[in-house]
Amino acid sequence: MKKSKINIVTLGCSKNIVDSEYLIAQLSGNNYEVIHDSNDESAKTVIINTCGFTKDAREESVNVILNFAQAKEAGIIDRLFVFGCLAERYKPELKKEIPEVNEFFGAKNLREIVEAIGGNFRDELVGERITTTPSHYAYLKISEGCNQTCSYCAIPSIRGKYVSEPEETLLMQTEKLAENGVKELLVIAQDTTYYGLDLYKKRRLAKLLQKISQVSGIEWIRLHYAYPSSFPEDLLDEIKYNPKICKYLDIPFQHVSNNVLEKMRRGITRDETYRLIEHIRNRVPEIALRTTLLAGHPGETEKAFNELKEFVENVKFERLGVFPYSEEEGTYSAINFKDRISNIKKMERIDEIMKLQSNISLKLNIARKGQTMKAIIDSIGDDFIIGRTEYDSPEIDQEVLIDTKSVTAPLQTGDFVNVEITDADEYDLYASIVHKENSL
Repeated sequence: MKKSKINIVTLGCSKNIVDSEYLIAQLSGNNYEVIHDSNDESAKTVIINTCGFTKDAREESVNVILNFAQAKEAGIIDRLFVFGCLAERYKPELKKEIPEVNEFFGAKNLREIVEAIGGNFRDELVGERITTTPSHYAYLKISEGCNQTCSYCAIPSIRGKYVSEPEETLLMQTEKLAENGVKELLVIAQDTTYYGLDLYKKRRLAKLLQKISQVSGIEWIRLHYAYPSSFPEDLLDEIKYNPKICKYLDIPFQHVSNNVLEKMRRGITRDETYRLIEHIRNRVPEIALRTTLLAGHPGETEKAFNELKEFVENVKFERLGVFPYSEEEGTYSAINFKDRISNIKKMERIDEIMKLQSNISLKLNIARKGQTMKAIIDSIGDDFIIGRTEYDSPEIDQEVLIDTKSVTAPLQTGDFVNVEITDADEYDLYASIVHKENSL
């Protein structure tokens, strides 16, 4: 018989999603009924996994906590627990300001959470997950923490030093995910290209990818959060020659001005950045590059911002996101630099960058018209079937809207199809199915 129902609410990044999935496995192993991100009021216990990475993320986390605190006061829920990055960083302040929360936990205190709920932490379930993503894709978190010293980032102080998961553990996780129907793996970490240095004394991401790509059932492997400094050369060979590795690389450059990069402590210069991008595209000409930029960091003068705009125009990234700098308590930037750029100016700069990117994206997408591409089906609607190519990650990148009139055989989410691109706009492709691939 199932015990009481527990609702786990996850905020923030994909790494938090994996943490919540580990917790769900532990609670389910204790015979609790667990729901995820649900408004189901029959769940009398709520656990919130928070994000504390930026000011906006902190505000969202606090607002969600306050909403559930009100629900507790109103008698809608009985117990409220909070963990994750925000709780790790601001536990004393949160306990004082939101006393309705039964207990706060750090980002890695899963054992303590399970025991506080009334369960027993089961060591045999360590590493087990119950995924919350659609059944055909899942995140594979290959490490915890970070050894980089980026001046604006509080993650090392929250999550600690870099700790790689052993290859054997990740291979076992991949096999279990494949057995449960996962076809696409999204490899994540705070810094994926550092993988292995702590365990094996050398970077082993390429070797890891070779091993997990041999798992039957896994068809696509996608790389996120590659750090540009000391980029491992053998990774490009793996992307180029391994048919299961998507020709896609998420590599956050953050900026290109030497002055700003130095203040950010990114360990790379403007010229090195341009050379790295040129080298990546020369080695893997068909690759789609996703990057993240940070607008308004201290030292970003008008000249530096113009360099950033030129960078976007020159490189023509296939995918790009921009975020405003927010002063993070205790970081090198917060201690050593004044945040003199107004929020209005930061948002204006973001708008300028995204306007440039919109035009770039439109031109790149229009160039796809008439091409036949492989796509994975994410959802099926009345007017369109929603899919993605290997050049797009779920949730953050563009989609392929497939005309249902072109479907001649039943489709399910997770199926792979060949599609012909018939039209395009800035952030979506439109297509018709060429034929369904029964085995890939």
